[in-house]
Amino acid sequence: MPTPAPAGVKSPELEAAVERFLGDLVAQARRFARSELRSIVLYGSAAEGALRPTSDVNLLLVLKSFEPAELDLLREPYRIGQAAVRMRCMFLLESELEAACLAFAEKFADVLRRRRVLYGDDPFAKIVIPREVLVSRLRQVLLNDLLRLREAYVSKSLREEQMVRVVADAAGPLRSAAATLLELEGDPPMAGKTALGHFAHSFAKGRFDAVLAQISEARERRVLPPGAAGPCLLSLIELCRRLYERAAELRAA
Repeated sequence: MPTPAPAGVKSPELEAAVERFLGDLVAQARRFARSELRSIVLYGSAAEGALRPTSDVNLLLVLKSFEPAELDLLREPYRIGQAAVRMRCMFLLESELEAACLAFAEKFADVLRRRRVLYGDDPFAKIVIPREVLVSRLRQVLLNDLLRLREAYVSKSLREEQMVRVVADAAGPLRSAAATLLELEGDPPMAGKTALGHFAHSFAKGRFDAVLAQISEARERRVLPPGAAGPCLLSLIELCRRLYERAAELRAA
């Protein structure tokens, strides 16, 4: 496993390892699953060149059909990639693509923003998510995040290291939601981290600055200074609540 880089610093060693494991998986897929494989798409932080030691490496395999006899041969390179570089794959039939984009509109809005095709054609080239669907799903996602964060505070606030993990795991989804919200309000596309900072500043100038820095530290290193995790999680809950309220003001059309 590559040595973690300091917080906020991209690791060439990590990026090289990720590219190597991606190359292995793509080569195996092309060799053994070609007849059933339409595309392999990398999305998220790895696709935009913002990979950190705690980031997942997210892949989407678009298949013509799910044939175990062919896909069984991908199990070993995928298992190794999971263990070595936090590789995560979504296996989606091409006939399910449109339905998935509608059912999980906010997630796939992020895929549309941050993707790199590793094999085949771009299955998202002509995908457009209707505004009313995206607005509705964004509200649902933010409300769900808010409820989960409140439960996590009650259940984990006696354990500092558990709260740090909650903060780290919540950062990505909230950044993605902030980027979607900003676009729905008519602003140009913006990176999720920048979008979340934009809203934090607009909600309360300067109040969330330290929290945003702590979110990045938790995400990148899974550690915070002693005693910081609890207040950070509470501030994250407040930030999520304000994002939800802002999303609730959106008009569907």
